Amino acid sequence: MQSHSPTTPFGRRSLTLAHVASQMGATARPPEKVVHKWHIFHAICTARPRLGVSERSLSVLNALLTFHPETALTGEDDLIVFPSNDKLTLRAHGMPASTLRRHLAVLVDAGLIIRRDSPNGKRYARKGRAGEIELAFGFDLSPLVVRSEEFEHLAADIEAESRALRLVRERITLCRRDIAKMIATGIEEGVPTRRGGQGPSDWQEVHATFRAMLAQIPRTATRQQLEPIADELSQLADDVLNLLEAHIKSKNPSANESQSERHIQNSNPNPLIDLEPVFQGGRAARAEPSSQPSPVAEGSYPLGMVLDGCPSIVDYAKGGISNWRDFMATAAVVRSMLGISPSAWEEAQTVMGEVQAAIVVACILQRGTAINSAGGYLRGLTRKAQAGEFSLGPILMAQINSRLREKKRA
Repeated sequence: MQSHSPTTPFGRRSLTLAHVASQMGATARPPEKVVHKWHIFHAICTARPRLGVSERSLSVLNALLTFHPETALTGEDDLIVFPSNDKLTLRAHGMPASTLRRHLAVLVDAGLIIRRDSPNGKRYARKGRAGEIELAFGFDLSPLVVRSEEFEHLAADIEAESRALRLVRERITLCRRDIAKMIATGIEEGVPTRRGGQGPSDWQEVHATFRAMLAQIPRTATRQQLEPIADELSQLADDVLNLLEAHIKSKNPSANESQSERHIQNSNPNPLIDLEPVFQGGRAARAEPSSQPSPVAEGSYPLGMVLDGCPSIVDYAKGGISNWRDFMATAAVVRSMLGISPSAWEEAQTVMGEVQAAIVVACILQRGTAINSAGGYLRGLTRKAQAGEFSLGPILMAQINSRLREKKRA
C-alpha cells in the first residue's frame, strides 16, 4: 500500500491550509475504525446546510462512493477512487464536465474528499506483479471515516431543530384553528367580551388582535421567530376560552339546552356587532329556494379552488366546509369579524351575488392586515361591480398564486 503523503493539486489549482488540514486528518485515521459509507452519506445529506455544499455537489459525492467496491470504509484500507471524468459524468446523471469539475472543487474545499493528483493530473492506479494496487491517484475518501462522528452530530442537531420547528408550527396551527372557531362561537352565541371594564370592547377587536398576531408570521420563519408568536397565540386562546367559560357559568344552570337555543334565536345579545338580525334574518329569507340565479353561479369557480386560495376561512367553520352552503354561512360569520357592516354586506350580495360576495370576503380574510378597512374595500369592489368593471377571477388567481409562492418558499 502507498504512503499517504500530502500532495499538491495539479495545474492552476492552489493549495490552501484547509487542504493541508484535511490531508493531515486523513493520515491520523484509526486503523480499527469502520463506517458504513451510505450511512455517512445520509448524515452528510442531512447536515448539508452546515457543510456549505449543494445538492448537486452531493450527487457527485454519491457517484464517487459508487466507485468504491466495499460498503464499509475502514481506517486501514486504501480509500482512493480514480474514475475518469467520462465514467464519473455517467454516474452523476450526465452532468457536464465543467459543472462536474466545479462540484468536485466544492467537495474538496468542504473537506469531504482529498484530491491526490498524479504528475500529469490523470487519475489512475499502478498495480504490482500480483495485481494489487501499489499506487493510486484520484480522490481520497478518508475524510468520511475521520469526520464520521462530526457528520452524525451535525445531522442529529439539524434533525432535532427540524422536529422542534415542526412542533411549534403544529402548535400555531392548533391555536389558529381554536381561536378562529371560538371567536365564531362567541359571535353566534352572543357572548359578551367586556367584563368589569377590562378586555377588548367587542369580538371585532379580538379578531383584529388575532389577525395582527398572524401577520407577524414570516413566510420563511425559523423556530426562534415562531416561538414568541406561538406563546402570544396560546395566551389569546386561553383568554378567549376564559370568556366562553365565564359566559357558561353566568347562565342559569337549570336552563336546558333547548331553552338556551330559543333564547339565542329570539334575542340580539350583542348590539355592538349587530350580527344576528342581519345574519339570521338573511338566512331565513334565503331558506326558500330562489328561482332567480345569482349573478355568479356556484359552478363558476370550484369550491376546492377557492379553498386552496383562501384556506383561512376553514378555521371559522363549525363543522368544516364541504359545500357552498357551508362556505356562505362561514363567510357571513367572518364578515362581522372583519368589521364589514350589514349594509355593505347586503349590498355586495345584491350586486355580486351571494357566492361571489362570500368569495370576496374569504379573499379579504386571507390577505390579513394588508387591507386596513375590509368594509371600505368591499364597498369599493361593489361599486366596480355595479359599473361592470369588476371581475373575481384575477383576484382569486392572484390569491392562489400567492399561496403557491408561499409553499415554494417554505
